[in-house]
Amino acid sequence: MSLNIPFITSPCNSFSTLALSVATVFALSACSQSENTSASAPSTSNCGKVSIANMNWQSAEVLANIDKLILEKGYGCQVELVPGDTVPTATSMTEKGKPDIAPELWLSSVKEPIEKAVKEGRLHIAAAALKDGGIEGWWIPQYVADAHPEIKTIDDALARPDLFPSVENKKRGVIYGCPSGWACQITTAQAFKAWDAKKKGFDLKDPGSAAGLDGAIAKSYQRQEPWLGYYWAPTSILGKYKMVKLDAGVPFDQAEWDRCNSQARCADPKKNDWSKSEVVTVVTDNFKKSGGDANEYLSKRAWGNDTVNQLLAWMSDNQATGEDGARYFLKNNIDVWSDWVSPAIAAKIKGAI
Repeated sequence: MSLNIPFITSPCNSFSTLALSVATVFALSACSQSENTSASAPSTSNCGKVSIANMNWQSAEVLANIDKLILEKGYGCQVELVPGDTVPTATSMTEKGKPDIAPELWLSSVKEPIEKAVKEGRLHIAAAALKDGGIEGWWIPQYVADAHPEIKTIDDALARPDLFPSVENKKRGVIYGCPSGWACQITTAQAFKAWDAKKKGFDLKDPGSAAGLDGAIAKSYQRQEPWLGYYWAPTSILGKYKMVKLDAGVPFDQAEWDRCNSQARCADPKKNDWSKSEVVTVVTDNFKKSGGDANEYLSKRAWGNDTVNQLLAWMSDNQATGEDGARYFLKNNIDVWSDWVSPAIAAKIKGAI
């Protein structure tokens, strides 16, 4: 992603810058074909051992576990989940050919090496993991948007510091920024300068952590109070609380983003939208050649942010693990995942879960 979020809780480690393009990344492992497989055996039995990158943020973790269950129960693969993170996983796949699969790879922070490896035939883009892409920007609660339909853009919101008062100083408005240490902290601070928010009566508040940012949104929702700040999708928070992303009012400019919006020391940032982060599933060349029908599954396996948000919200509410979330998804979203596999494979998976 990259979202300008760190890879600790999201793929946005470089989320916008995470943007990110921010942010998040699933690494999947490839199925290696058994040398002694009979020529008459169906390709689903040829999958063999497969390693899948299990990234350290929630959406990537649950997707890795979904892939594990489907490959094991539907295609007979022997799957191992291996710890992963965007940059080290991409590097390992490129240089060592392992793991076989990265389920949710946010390209923004590794775009150049991945594109080079794809061009050289060492890696392959199986499909878009997130159909909607990774999204970030400044958001307000749905109830604020409903009560104030005139607020549609960042400029509209900045015209109303009285609507988003700071707890420390009621005479000034507050914008919640990105957590300290995340790449999106830079892009959010630069956006604050680009929109001249300080002169318009706003202060930029550091939430301290992702938990602090989530807590601020949850608290505002519980009290039905206005809230304005940086956030990204997909996340469990957006599955629990309806939020509206404000229009930047300007198109995304990559050159300007690279020149200044993503550079902490740049003194003259211009208004700029956040790019939609490209989030893909990547497989090694070995898996592409030996994975059999499992490749077809990965080429179709993509889901929308609303689906992910709802699943992550359930996981957070139930303190569920990635495997718990995967099993819940497979049992309760058959209409979604059955389109990813053949009817015969779908029947095998249903019977196993």
